[in-house]
Amino acid sequence: MRLLVVEDEARTASLLAKGLTEAGHVVDVCNDGLDGMAAATTGVYDAIVLDIMLPKLDGWSLLAALREQDKRTPMLILSAREDVRDRIRGLNLGADDYLVKPFIFEELLARLNALLRRQQPTPGKPLEFADLSLEQRSLTAIRGQERINLTAKEFQMLELFMRHQGEILSRTFISERIWDMSFDADSNVIEVNVRRLRRKIDEPFERKLIHTIKGAGYVLR
Repeated sequence: MRLLVVEDEARTASLLAKGLTEAGHVVDVCNDGLDGMAAATTGVYDAIVLDIMLPKLDGWSLLAALREQDKRTPMLILSAREDVRDRIRGLNLGADDYLVKPFIFEELLARLNALLRRQQPTPGKPLEFADLSLEQRSLTAIRGQERINLTAKEFQMLELFMRHQGEILSRTFISERIWDMSFDADSNVIEVNVRRLRRKIDEPFERKLIHTIKGAGYVLR
């Protein structure tokens, strides 16, 4: 999973990055609110760990702005502010969880994992977008009344698009998720697989679902 940590205290940020990376996540760190806002609005993350007392833009404002933009990324507030009124404020602004500093890393990891599990589709329940659905048990796509057979990679890629409907997915993000490797700018493996996927789920139909955003990536919309 890809996580964003917005934390200005260097030691805490380093601890989080190291621990979350060792737990198998890809982690980006921002040290102020403005950088955090830029990363959260242009990148695609499975969850965000957010401090409140940040330079340039505080965590309250960042959280509120992201929710106003309809960003649904799960957010865990990590703050030294322990007053119950602060916790209520954070949850009312749209945070999914609130953990007070000092914290035990294992608890933070458990809370994050719980948030990530909530984002997973219910087993057996198809993912749906427009007239397209994805059956995870049979690894099959259905568009309209037509059943479409997919290869394993095509299924993984379409599942990724459907879990991030309306979000622009960069080639780097897709590469890390589907091939579990750093993006090679000289490789066309992503373009080839997107083209194959489009032949199956887009070309036979009037409405096109997978769109190329020049210089940015791809989006399902």
